[in-house]
Amino acid sequence: MSRKILALAAAFALLAGGAQAQRMDITIGMQLEPPILDPTAGAAAAIDEVTYANVFEGLTRFAPDGTILPGLAASWEIAPDGLSWVFNLREGIVFHDGSPFTAEDVAYSFERAMADDSVNAQKQLFESINSVNVIDDVTVEIGLDAPKSSLLTDLAWGDMAIVSPASSATNATSPIGTGPFIFSDWVQGDRIELVRNENYWGEAPKLEKVTFKFISDPTAAFAAMMAGDLDAFPVYPAPENLMQFEADPRFSVIVGTTEGETILAMNHGREPFDDIRVREAIAHAIDRKAIIDGAMFGYGTPIGTHFAPHNPAYEDLTALSVYDPEQSKALLAEAGLPDGFETTLVLPPPSYARRGGEIVAAQLRAVGIDARIVNVEWAQWLEQVFKGRDYGLTIVSHTEPMDIWIYARDDYYFNYHDPVMQALMKGYDATANVEDQTEILHAAEERIAERYVNAYLFQLAKTGVADTRIRGLWENGPTQANDMTGVYWAE
Repeated sequence: MSRKILALAAAFALLAGGAQAQRMDITIGMQLEPPILDPTAGAAAAIDEVTYANVFEGLTRFAPDGTILPGLAASWEIAPDGLSWVFNLREGIVFHDGSPFTAEDVAYSFERAMADDSVNAQKQLFESINSVNVIDDVTVEIGLDAPKSSLLTDLAWGDMAIVSPASSATNATSPIGTGPFIFSDWVQGDRIELVRNENYWGEAPKLEKVTFKFISDPTAAFAAMMAGDLDAFPVYPAPENLMQFEADPRFSVIVGTTEGETILAMNHGREPFDDIRVREAIAHAIDRKAIIDGAMFGYGTPIGTHFAPHNPAYEDLTALSVYDPEQSKALLAEAGLPDGFETTLVLPPPSYARRGGEIVAAQLRAVGIDARIVNVEWAQWLEQVFKGRDYGLTIVSHTEPMDIWIYARDDYYFNYHDPVMQALMKGYDATANVEDQTEILHAAEERIAERYVNAYLFQLAKTGVADTRIRGLWENGPTQANDMTGVYWAE
C-alpha cells in the first residue's frame, strides 16, 4: 500500500473518530439566579431549577410526565389503616462528601423541617407526620396523624429532599446531596457549575459538566442563544422570539405544559380585598385573552380557578369571571366604591408578571381601580409579599404541583382563611378513591372560584429553546426543575 493511500486512510480514521466524539458539557440559560442552593430552606423556584434531581434527591421523585417514581426509597408498604408507611431505602448510597446515606438521614431531614425554628418554605407538607422511626439503616417508618393519599407526591417535592447532618448548615452555598451531579462552583451574578458524580448510585448521567448561566434580560438571552453562548434555555423569557428560533435550523423550540397557575393575587388582610364584591369586580375587569396575547404572545391557557387544565380533575370555571367591565363597575359601586380605589400591584421580575402587569393595570384603570405598579426583585418579593404580606395585588405563577391546598393555609400570603377549604383538603387526603378525590377537587376548585379568592389569569406554558442536537430536556414541567440526568448530545 502506497504512502499516499496510508495517509488518506489515517486522515479518514481521524475524521471518523472526530465525528463520533460527543460533547460532554452543556450550558443552560436561566432568567433568575437562586438566592441559595438549599431546596429545604427557600421558596424561590430557581433553587429547584438548579438542584432538583441533579444535586439533591428525595425518597420519591417526579418523572418528566408528572408520575411519581422511586427515588432514594426503592419501595414502600402502607399499613391497612393508612397511618404508617414503611420505606425500604436503597443500599450503598453515599453523599457527595463520602458519608453514607442511611435512614438516620431521613429522620434528621424530616425532623429538621418539622422543628419550630424550621425555615422550610413548605413546612405544611410535614404537618401530618407525627413520627419518623428508624428501623435499621435501610428502613424507615413514617407515622401520620391521618391517612394522606398525597404522601408520595409530597415526598417528591424539592422541599422534602434528604440532607446530611454533616453538611446541612452549609447547603445554602455549598450544597452536598446524593444526586448524579456534584456542586463545583458558584460565581455570584453569573453562573453555577456542576460536575458528574462518578460514584452515583443510579445510572450515570452522560454529561460531565453542567453550567447554569443567569441572564435576566430577555434581549440579552436572545443574543446569547443566537451567538451560541448558551446551548439551551428551557424556560425562555421572551416568547416574541420563538418564531425566529423556529425558522432557524440550529434550534428546536420546545413547548409544553407547566404546573404554573398564573394569578392576580389579592391580599385579603387589607381593605377592600376582604369584600367579595370587590374581588369579583377585579375578576370581571380582567381580559385574559388580551394578557395572553399581549404579554405571552399567545402562549398560555386561560384558567378560572387555581388548577392545571391538563389535570384530569380540572374543571373549566372561566365563565364565572368573564371579562365584563360594566359589571365590574356596578360591583364596585355596590361595595361603596363608585369612584374605585387605589392600591399597589407588586411585580416580580419574570416577563409574565412585568408585561402582564402593565396590561392588568390598564384594565383595572378602565374600571376605576388605580393599581400603582411596584417592580421588585425576587428576593424583595419573597421578603415583602410572600413573608411580609405587604402588598395589595401581585402577579405570580405558582409552579408547584397540585397546590390548590395552599387555600387551606391560614398562614399563606393571601391572608385567606376558610374552614371549608381546610375540611375539603383534609377529606382529600383521607380518601384513596380516585372518583371521591375528583369530586373533592371539583368542590375545592368551585369554592375558590365562586369566592373570587384571586383573579385567575392563565396556565403558564413551558416555552424552551435548545440546540437541535440536544436530547432529554423535559418538554413539560411537572415541577420546577432542569433535570439534567437524561440529557445528552446526539452528535
